Amino acid sequence: MPDFSASNELAGTKQAIASTYKTLLGLSVSSAVALRRPRIFDVIFGVEGTPSDQAIVWDASRSTTLGTGTGATPNPIDPADPAALTVATANLTVEPTVTASSNLLPAAVNQRATIRWVPTPGKELVIPATNLAGIAFRAKSSGYTGFANVMAMFNE
Repeated sequence: MPDFSASNELAGTKQAIASTYKTLLGLSVSSAVALRRPRIFDVIFGVEGTPSDQAIVWDASRSTTLGTGTGATPNPIDPADPAALTVATANLTVEPTVTASSNLLPAAVNQRATIRWVPTPGKELVIPATNLAGIAFRAKSSGYTGFANVMAMFNE
């Protein structure tokens, strides 16, 4: 199974967060991946800019549409692997449709903290093999409105 890395930093644009969730990165499948179920095995959330003492809520939720954003081509971790079939969309300007009560990684932390999530083997976040299904990596803050970043590693 090839492994890939995707980040909103790859898109060359930045996503400012606000008091409502803003999707930084969406990973989704298309009909081309109908028989594959990508598994997310590493996620890093963080901010850039001058740190202050603000709370940020990070989230990974299931989604049923892509939303609109900038394409962020996933990089194979092994350069000999083929291109990813999973679609990565970064810094969304139109939010995807997020499934209600589907938050998989909710975490409220101080802006100064970076979060890294690595699951126990076999307990990865799984994207279903359903057209346009995916996972949206989001952030919100009532006090911080600067740029936020997320990186996710997954395999197909």
